[in-house]
Amino acid sequence: MAAGADPVRDRRRVVRRGWRYGEAVRVRAVLGVLGPVSAWDDAGEPIALKGPRHRAVLARLIVARRRVVPVGHLVDDLWEEPPAGAVSAVRTFVAALRRALEPERPPRAPARLLVTEGPGYALRAEPDAVDAWRFERAVTAAATLPPADALGRLDEALGWWRGPGYAEFAEAPWARAERARLAELRLHAVERRAGARLALGLAAEAVPDLDAHVTEHPWREDAWRLLALALYRTGRQGDALAVLRRARALLVEQLGVDPGPGLRQLEADVLDQAAHLDVAHSDGTHLNAAGPVAAGPDAERPSGAAPVSEARPAPGPDAPDPAGAAARVWARAAADYDRAVSAGARARLESTVGLLRSLALTGGEGLEAARAHRVAAVAAAEELGDPELTARVIGAYDVPAIWTRADDPEQAARIVAAAERTLAALPAPGHAAARARLLATIALETRGTRSPTDPPEAADLATLAVATSPGSGFGPVPASGPVPASPVRAPAAAGPQAAAPQAAASPGPEPRARRAAREAEEIARRLDDPALLAFALGGRFMQCFERAGLAPERDAIGAELVALSARHGLVAYEVLGHLVRVQARSALADFATADRHAAAVDDLADRHELPLVGVFTQWYRALRLVATGHPTGPEAEAAYRAAAARLDGAGMPGLERGLLPLALLCLRLTREDQGAALPADPGADRIADPGADWGPYALWVRPLFLLAGGRRAEAATALRAAPSPPHDLLYEALWCLIGRAAVGVGDRAVMRLARSQLLPAESELVGAGSGLLTLGPVARHLATLDAALAEPEGS
Repeated sequence: MAAGADPVRDRRRVVRRGWRYGEAVRVRAVLGVLGPVSAWDDAGEPIALKGPRHRAVLARLIVARRRVVPVGHLVDDLWEEPPAGAVSAVRTFVAALRRALEPERPPRAPARLLVTEGPGYALRAEPDAVDAWRFERAVTAAATLPPADALGRLDEALGWWRGPGYAEFAEAPWARAERARLAELRLHAVERRAGARLALGLAAEAVPDLDAHVTEHPWREDAWRLLALALYRTGRQGDALAVLRRARALLVEQLGVDPGPGLRQLEADVLDQAAHLDVAHSDGTHLNAAGPVAAGPDAERPSGAAPVSEARPAPGPDAPDPAGAAARVWARAAADYDRAVSAGARARLESTVGLLRSLALTGGEGLEAARAHRVAAVAAAEELGDPELTARVIGAYDVPAIWTRADDPEQAARIVAAAERTLAALPAPGHAAARARLLATIALETRGTRSPTDPPEAADLATLAVATSPGSGFGPVPASGPVPASPVRAPAAAGPQAAAPQAAASPGPEPRARRAAREAEEIARRLDDPALLAFALGGRFMQCFERAGLAPERDAIGAELVALSARHGLVAYEVLGHLVRVQARSALADFATADRHAAAVDDLADRHELPLVGVFTQWYRALRLVATGHPTGPEAEAAYRAAAARLDGAGMPGLERGLLPLALLCLRLTREDQGAALPADPGADRIADPGADWGPYALWVRPLFLLAGGRRAEAATALRAAPSPPHDLLYEALWCLIGRAAVGVGDRAVMRLARSQLLPAESELVGAGSGLLTLGPVARHLATLDAALAEPEGS
């Protein structure tokens, strides 16, 4: 608390005045929520509020701002699973609070502060009895005062803060929106106080607080502007420019956006040493992001937002601007948005997600930044406590995805968890489109993994092989002919992304993500919403890997996406549809059709400035060369290495890690019959090539290199310890590697298992469904397995 600030002393004056004029409620307590929830009596002594649930009831009623809170709502807010006597407990808490806050109330006299009304309770405190309410009034009043008076008022009000608002209830859903609102109001007050100091010529006093302020809250552009202006007015022009450039670098590198017009104009003015920067406006005006603005009603706007009427006129069409027309339109629109939409408006949050969606499609640093700030945007929306807003923020990021391994599994899991929470919180009935977008998000982000709500999975291939072997109770696996799907779920793989593959095509509950994809598609078709249907189809594609051999089904999804998106101008989803068909037709060895779709992707990418998609078409052409062109070993390897170079800096670690070594391994395996031998394993982490990063694929290739090094027993152990592959675009390729190792070590149970998993894809090319690599026809690998299984055991 600031020196000299005494909320209890200030409150005593209010109490005496209220008693003198006979106000309806004579409050003898000062209530504090700008920190831990507290109360003080007239003498400034703390009032004992008993336990945490007593404080929670009081805090919940303060959040309601004199409105009635039904008892049922208090019960729901206090307990996740209310006990049988929850209502009676709430009444006990209220009675104890009444005794503490109104100690002089006679027995059986009606309460005048914490009153019973209708179905619940209300806190009928005076407007100045709660520190948060007084703080809000003080900040509002300061906007209309001359700088000297405003500075005193804001200093006093900021001194009332003892910690974060409602400190002990940071995780309580009912407190989130109010905590966020108070935190924003406090930051606004800090910046207003700095503005008042600058107006009074106290720039040196403003610098330390502003420096700390921008360090803690680096996204507040007006704070950077005020700090730079304060430095300039203390004769530190170089430091002022350094601060402005630090702000620019932070915004560009972390958010992918340029500074707003206030920062840009101030930088130009500092470089020009503009005369108005030295003026301290002691007449009651202050410098806003768009220039000097008189204090008054407009000063109520959050920092950085000025009335639209004060916008400076845009340069005429003939004004010189080397950045071109597009840059001018962007700059003008951004400036108008900054002026018209207040910094704390929810519209800014939704607009940010739209910007992040466009940013993600650029790839590289833009994609990485979009992913990071998407999580922050969702968290900010949840803090506001509005599930409808949160649903819009989550669902607006409908960025198409073609690769079935998440780039950041932890971020994806956080998005899925937020989507599930929001689904549960959305009012019912209604909000069908929002629900469909949340469901599609769950399906899209749960790629190659399983949901925490899905049943547990087997641990490794040994467990899975035993469960499917003859005598296991599931019946024998035939040596030829149709093979039933595995009766157990696929086990969790090792590594951050392979840690939880989706379920195999097996009996039992439908996996959560697959069910979400189906429900999203059903809603989208019922609503006849093309954009929503495209989003839902993208989620269904991500969940179309429950077993091998589903390339025809994915091809149908791609065909519908292409037709739907072309009709309705959904360019990003039209690209996705063509890429899905490139993959599916490659799996079916129909490279003529795949070529046409690859060409369509390149054409759309050129016309719509989508550089990221070229990564996939270049990899496809390397695959096609290997599958159909009969290249020499060096020629094919060069094609893969050139394609891999496109991944460097593309912002897709889920695709990049381990892919080039895996593609080269597949190339070497297909050429093994020509005499190319595999190198021995030089280490557990970097197999075959000391410089290679096998990423998530290491556990499946390790047995092969152990075999190549003559370490058969170790290879057999490593094979049995390996997890079942995740259900994704490389599912068949990894099962072929498993089958090949099983033949090498003579593990008949794993051979049968590999055969059962591969048989549905008998007519496809191994791995070609990824659009990246291949191990040749599945039929050839099945024949190898059949031949090995036909040999007598022990031979």
